Amino acid sequence: MKKIPLLVWIIVAIIGGILIGAFTPGLISGINDALGTSIPTDFVVQLFVSFSTIFSAFLSFAIPLIIIGFIVPGIGSLAKGAGKLLGTTVGLAYTSSIAAGFLAVTVAHFIYPIILKGQQLTAFENPEEALSAGYLEFTLDPIMSVMSALILAFIMGLGITALNSKNMLNLFQDFQTIIEKLLGYVIIPLLPVHIVGVFANMTMAGQVGQILAVFGKVFIMVILLHWVMLAIQYTVAGAATKRNPITMLRGMLPAYFTAIGTQSSAATIPVTVASAKNVGIKGKIVDFAIPLCATIHLSGSMITITSCAVAVVYMTSGSLSFTAMIPVVLVLGLMMVAAPGVPGGAVMTAIGLLQSMLGFDESMIALMIALYLAQDSFGTATNVTGDAAIASLTERLAKAFGADEDDLPEADEREGSLAAAH
Repeated sequence: MKKIPLLVWIIVAIIGGILIGAFTPGLISGINDALGTSIPTDFVVQLFVSFSTIFSAFLSFAIPLIIIGFIVPGIGSLAKGAGKLLGTTVGLAYTSSIAAGFLAVTVAHFIYPIILKGQQLTAFENPEEALSAGYLEFTLDPIMSVMSALILAFIMGLGITALNSKNMLNLFQDFQTIIEKLLGYVIIPLLPVHIVGVFANMTMAGQVGQILAVFGKVFIMVILLHWVMLAIQYTVAGAATKRNPITMLRGMLPAYFTAIGTQSSAATIPVTVASAKNVGIKGKIVDFAIPLCATIHLSGSMITITSCAVAVVYMTSGSLSFTAMIPVVLVLGLMMVAAPGVPGGAVMTAIGLLQSMLGFDESMIALMIALYLAQDSFGTATNVTGDAAIASLTERLAKAFGADEDDLPEADEREGSLAAAH
């Protein structure tokens, strides 16, 4: 039996939450009138909100573990067999990712005040009055703060690189597997239930109309930005390698549409490799750069996360600060190197950053997840299509630097990196 995609569950959760928030208070009121009972009209909503309270606390506890579990082995694996071409490719991928983030933030800064005018969720100014509370209060303190986890992850990852410690790397790769299972079997499957609670609560508070209006506008803007970013990437790559960028893009369409269906950069690697070779990129460069970029080059995801994050900030506070997003984009680009290989893995990795640097609360995180997952397939398609542009630039710079292809790590040396592929 074919597995139901996460996107379908998210859509069902949003619709279900809206229906619960819109109709259950009236139904319960009718029951009270008919039977003479005094059941609270928000009883059903509060049940889901109670679950969301527990889930949010557990998610906050898990975020530092997710950061450590993916960033440490990500850095350690990428550094194995490091040479000129590896450093060049990583540098190009990071530059492309943060450029995509800054493109999204810049466009949002000028466009959102126009297309989202009047869409602020004013009731969020007093959430304790606008939103129903759950039946219980549940707190679970993380073992460390998000920033502490980030710093520790970088220290450990770089330390493993310096010591060339296979034992330490294997230990953290095993820990990464544990966290992947936590995401794949607990957190990701329970996300729809959490979203039901959040949307039911916001519907009862009268906010769902604005939210749905924002969803459509942000979705269209994000898709357009994906295409703009691909045009920029291939224009630069075409100019550097003296290839026709339109021809290159046309040749990469099989990878683009395959990624929309698989929603996974890793699962699309065979098609991406074949397409990149068909557009004329040297075979050995493709075999090295495409699998590596499937892990570290997430320009589409960067556009989506930054666009959605700024949209949520605009909806909840009505203010946009370009300077506040600069460090967010720079750090997010590093965190995307280790985004876990599950649907929605990139946004799950980013949650801790959004909480620590932008002050996202439970409702804002739920909105962020829903906005992101609504177009995750298109973000993944942009990621993999852009990988060939990075590969072609690597090929060009390898010639300019006089780098030897013997610097390329062997396939088994990239195994750890591929385990984290988005």
